[in-house]
Amino acid sequence: MTTQIGERERLRHAWRTLSVVSMASVLTALGGSALNVALPQVVRQTHASADAASWILLAFQLTTTVLMVVFGRLADLFGRRAMYLGGLATYTAASLLAGFAPDAWLIVGLRVVQAAGGAMLLTNSAALVTDAFPRSRLGEGMGVYTASFSIAQLAGPTLGGLFSEHLGWRWVFWYNVPIGVACLVWGAVALHPGRPAVRDRGLDLPGNALILACLGGLLLALSEVTRLGWDHPLVVSGLAVFAVTLPLFAVRELRARHPVVDLRMFRDAPFALGTLASFLNSVARVGVVFLVSLFFQAVHGEDPVRAALKVLPLSVAAMGASVASGFLQRRLSARTAAMIGTALTTTGLLALLAVVSPDASYVPISAALVLVGVGSGLFLPSNTTAILHGLPSNRLGIVNAMRLMLQNTGVVVGTALVLSIITVPLPAALHEYVFAGTLSHVSPAGVAQLVTGYRWALGCMTAISALAVLTCVTRRRAG
Repeated sequence: MTTQIGERERLRHAWRTLSVVSMASVLTALGGSALNVALPQVVRQTHASADAASWILLAFQLTTTVLMVVFGRLADLFGRRAMYLGGLATYTAASLLAGFAPDAWLIVGLRVVQAAGGAMLLTNSAALVTDAFPRSRLGEGMGVYTASFSIAQLAGPTLGGLFSEHLGWRWVFWYNVPIGVACLVWGAVALHPGRPAVRDRGLDLPGNALILACLGGLLLALSEVTRLGWDHPLVVSGLAVFAVTLPLFAVRELRARHPVVDLRMFRDAPFALGTLASFLNSVARVGVVFLVSLFFQAVHGEDPVRAALKVLPLSVAAMGASVASGFLQRRLSARTAAMIGTALTTTGLLALLAVVSPDASYVPISAALVLVGVGSGLFLPSNTTAILHGLPSNRLGIVNAMRLMLQNTGVVVGTALVLSIITVPLPAALHEYVFAGTLSHVSPAGVAQLVTGYRWALGCMTAISALAVLTCVTRRRAG
C-alpha cells in the first residue's frame, strides 16, 4: 500500500514537472516561429540593414547551440531546478527589454541574452522529465514534451502575424513576459529542490572556451555560406577556426580531470549511435517545411500565407505521433520506435522526391508531408528516451546537452546543405527570385531548373535519412 502511494505521488510530481517544462518549451518555440513571420515589420520599423535582419534570427540559433554543453555541465554541478528557473528569468527579462529596443543591433544583442536563457531551458528540459518519470512511463512524458514544440510551430506563425499587424512588432517580444512570469512562478512551486548530483565541482574552463570557439566557427560559417559564398572571408575564417580548435579540443578533453565533454562516453556504442542518428535525422528532415513552402511560392506562384497553410499537415502529424509515441513504447522498445520513425521519415522524403515536378498536385505532396511528420513525431521522443533511459542523474544534463548540440548542429548543416543545392542548376541572376518566391513570374525556364535542384536536394536528404535508419538498426542490434 505504501509503495502504491509512493508511486502515485511520484507520478503526480512527474506530471507537474512536465507541465512546467512543456509550458516553457512552448514559450521559447513560439518566440522563434512568431518572429520569423514578424521580421519584415521589425526590419521596416527599425530601419535594419540586411546584415542586422539576418543576425536577429542567426544570433539566437548560434548562441543557443554553442552554450548547451556548457549549461549542461553547470546544471549537473549546481542543480537543474536553479538553472531552469534562472533560464526562465533570463529569457523573460530579455524579451521585455527587446520590446523597448530602439534599433536592430540592440535587438540582436538582446536575442543573444534570450538565447542564453533558452539554452538553460532546453539543456535541462528532457533531463528534468527523465529524472521525474518512472522508467516505465518515461516514453509518455517524453512524447508530450516533444509535442509541445509542434504546438508552438502551429500557433507561432499566426500569433506573429496577428501581433505585428494589429499591435505592433514590439508585442512579438512582450507577449513572452506574462507567460514567462507565469512559468517562473509555477516552476518555483512545482519543481522540487534537489541537491546537485555531482560532488566534485571542477570546471574545465579551457575546454569550455575551445568548444565555444570550435562550434561557433563551424555554425557561423555554415549559416552564412548561402548568403556570402564559400570564398567569403567570414566563411573561410569560421571554417579555419573550427579546423584548428577541433583537434585541440579533443586533446584537451582526453587529458582534462573534469572534461566539459567526456569523449570516452562515445565508446558506448548505443550512446554514440543514438547521438549520430539524432544528427543525421536533423540534417535530413530540417529542410522539408522550408522547401515545400518555397516550392508553392516559387514554382506555383502562390502567396506566403497559402503556402504556409499547405505545410501544416506535417506539424499536425508530428504532434499526434509525438503524443502517441509514449503509448507505443509500452509495446515496443524506445529504440525500435525510433527506428520505425526514421524509416517513415525516409519513406516520406522518397515520396516527395518521386512526386516533385513543376505541375505536382497538392494531394501526393501532403501525403508525403504526413509521412515525414509521423516519422519525426515518433523518432524525436523515442530516440531521446533511448539515449537518456537508465543514465544516472549526474550524467543527464551533459548527455542531454550533447544530444541537443548535435541535433541543432544538424539543423544548421541541413539548412546550409539544402539552400546550397537547390540553386545550383540556376543562373546566379535568378537566385534572388527563388528566395523571394517570385521565380514563376520571372522565368518559366528557371522553374524547371529549380525543380532539378529540388530533386538533387531531396535525393541527398533521402540518402542521409537512409543512413539514419541504418544507424538505428545497428544501435538496436548493439543494444
